[in-house]
Amino acid sequence: MTSPNTPDGFVRTSRDGAVLTVTLDRPEQLNAQTPATWAALAAVGDSLDDDVRVVVLRGAGRSFSAGLDRSLFDPQPNTDGGLGDLGRAPAEEAQQRIREYQRGFRWLRQPGIVSIAAVQGHAIGAGCQLALACDLRVLTDDAQLRLPEPTLGLVPDLTGTSNLVELVGYSRAMEICLTGRPVGAAEAHAMGLANAVVPADGLDAAVARLAEALLAVPVAASRATAALVRSAVRNDPETQDAAEAAAQVQRLRDLAGGR
Repeated sequence: MTSPNTPDGFVRTSRDGAVLTVTLDRPEQLNAQTPATWAALAAVGDSLDDDVRVVVLRGAGRSFSAGLDRSLFDPQPNTDGGLGDLGRAPAEEAQQRIREYQRGFRWLRQPGIVSIAAVQGHAIGAGCQLALACDLRVLTDDAQLRLPEPTLGLVPDLTGTSNLVELVGYSRAMEICLTGRPVGAAEAHAMGLANAVVPADGLDAAVARLAEALLAVPVAASRATAALVRSAVRNDPETQDAAEAAAQVQRLRDLAGGR
């Protein structure tokens, strides 16, 4: 089943049972992103129903996403919300706009779903941060991840820094961010950025197998476990132990019919 497209953001969705596929659909522009893209992504997150368990995020064509649309770098006034406009806006207003952009990324780890980024070709800047926003990543063997923002005088501001540190640790994240160097698929897999690396013609099958494995777990246990894993990266051990105990008691009560 295919849902209506959101052509202004070049994002389209399709649904197959409990799996929702979200596709960046600007292949001729290497799926370059704009504020309209982020608004469309946030709208997808807002519209999720409880039957969606897995979200697959992908890019049409030969690249996942080459980052920001070039027009956003124009220093002149830009009706699309370019960087120059943000720089001229009052600080509180500009920060609020960026926080709104971040909503297009943060929902990918919201309770109830597990998200998978299917990454081929380049994932640069905003594209890399979108892949990092997902719970899991499957890369083709020619994929490259890169966060070049500091080399352009900017910073990663679309949730990328916290997600990268969670995935690879402080030192690696610092080096990747500050040098802006590309991280190839093999290195990404070795450092834990990629869950799997496959040939380009095997990406669809690999993502489908992973989604199938995720769906094989009973839904309540899956969602409770995902919540525990997400909280573990921020909780101290005592708090996390208590969260595990509470979740397990709830699971046992549910399995016993609420007694």
